[in-house]
Amino acid sequence: MRQTPPLESLWAFHVVAETGSLTAAAAVLGVTQPAVSKRLRDLEALLGCALVRRGANALGLTERGRRFAAELGDGFAQIQAATERLGSDAVPLRIRAYTTWALRWLIPRLAGFRQSHPGFDVEVSTSTAAVDLAREGVDAAVSTAPCDAPPSPSSRRLQPVAVAPFATPSLARSWRSERREQQLLGSKVRQSDWPMWLRENRIRWEAKPLLFESTTLAIQAALEELGVVICAPGYVRAELAAGQLVALPGRVLRTGDCYWLTLPGGRIDAALQTFADWLVEQAAAEEALTA
Repeated sequence: MRQTPPLESLWAFHVVAETGSLTAAAAVLGVTQPAVSKRLRDLEALLGCALVRRGANALGLTERGRRFAAELGDGFAQIQAATERLGSDAVPLRIRAYTTWALRWLIPRLAGFRQSHPGFDVEVSTSTAAVDLAREGVDAAVSTAPCDAPPSPSSRRLQPVAVAPFATPSLARSWRSERREQQLLGSKVRQSDWPMWLRENRIRWEAKPLLFESTTLAIQAALEELGVVICAPGYVRAELAAGQLVALPGRVLRTGDCYWLTLPGGRIDAALQTFADWLVEQAAAEEALTA
């Protein structure tokens, strides 16, 4: 019975067969060309047959080498498929967040996360209630709190909460002359946004805003021309680009709150750490663009 060759030698031969070059194989493997050549010689010595033909300026496979390379290719393909299946069966990360932040900020970015980190799955649930990570089986949660007061010692800061008013083009045209007749739209979760923005922009307003269960509903109401919505500019980026909504005159208000990612206390696993680092990087990139 033949001794099974070392995996690194088999992989080196597979890469040489795929690239047709010791130099190219060395670049793929991240080793020197002599190191690749030694692995091939050791493999041939162990198998007791020649796998490659070495010429002055070229390298080819012997007949046995071609058959062996084809079977090795099938084997490595099976290993790759098994690895991908294993990743797909992994327990997904469970993230709890506010509805609008999840729908309009996180989910549009998740495809990029999966592309750069294949094998990672993320399940998103939504709620405005405080979350107990351990009791509810949630890996991490996103919520708002003052920027100088993280909700827990394990929380990591994401982006600041900034808001501004938006309306359809037709309502925006009448904002200055008829704004007293227009309905202000907002979210019950962020009831202070309109009063703070009006005060910041020195606008007096007597009527109370119409508040919905989520900012998502308020945005939809604005699209239906029920009034003027206040929200984070990033939430309506697609509608602004499509011309469905426009920004109204006035300063963008930084509310003093930030979004925070709350993680379990103590050591966290590698998958959650990877996701947390990615999320912080995404938030920092957006903040830099809007600074």
